[in-house]
This record gives sequence, C-alpha cells and structure tokens, in this order.
Amino acid sequence: QVDLVESGGGSVQAGGSLRLSCTASGRTFSIYTMAWFRQAAGKEREFVAAIRRDGDSTYYTDSVKGRFTISRENAQNTVYLQMNILKPEDTAVYYCAAAPGIFRDWLKVKDGEYNYWGQGTQVTVSS
Repeated sequence: QVDLVESGGGSVQAGGSLRLSCTASGRTFSIYTMAWFRQAAGKEREFVAAIRRDGDSTYYTDSVKGRFTISRENAQNTVYLQMNILKPEDTAVYYCAAAPGIFRDWLKVKDGEYNYWGQGTQVTVSS
C-alpha cells in the first residue's frame, strides 16, 4: 500500500504562482510514475503532468505546457508541481497519483492506470 498526501493548494489571483507537494509513504519502492491530475467542478478528472522515477522524463497536457513544472525528490519520496502564470481555468481540485511501471512504459495519462491517489488539494484562481 502507498499513501499520498498533497499540500500547497490555496487561492491566488490570475498570473500568480503556487507550488503543490505530494509525499508518498508505505511501499514507495513500487512507485515508478507519479503524476498530477485535476478536476474542476462539474467536469471529469483530467491529466496534468507526469514524471518518471529518475526524473529525466516528464510529460504535460498542452494547456499547462510552459507554465507548470513537475519535479520529484526521490530521497524525500516527494513530487512537486510548480504552477506559474495561473489562469482562472486552472481552478480545480488537484490530485497526486502514483503507479508502478517500467522504463519503456512509464508514461500513463489515464486515471485508470494509477493505483494510488491522494485526497486532493483545492486550487482557486481568481480573475
């Protein structure tokens, strides 16, 4: 079992920045890919960004490219999402997710591919 705990959400004006953190505990050796998803009110949960275990490969949904950066510190079992130039449409509950994997098949963008989820943290961007 792996437990994920997010922190760092809050309210910010458009153009501002926030950094989300997600710390894993438990059987962390089984984690290969970590990711962030988000779910806005009345909408389905959507993929935001993912990072491979070694941190050398990352992937972003188009709407956040150039504004968000995913990173991880394996020694701390923590993944981060630095969010800059925030827009009102970024308002959502953000979820951390983790999954096992292998080097050649690390990228997972569907929520059904992730085994472990955090409780979510609210991000609100006002115009």
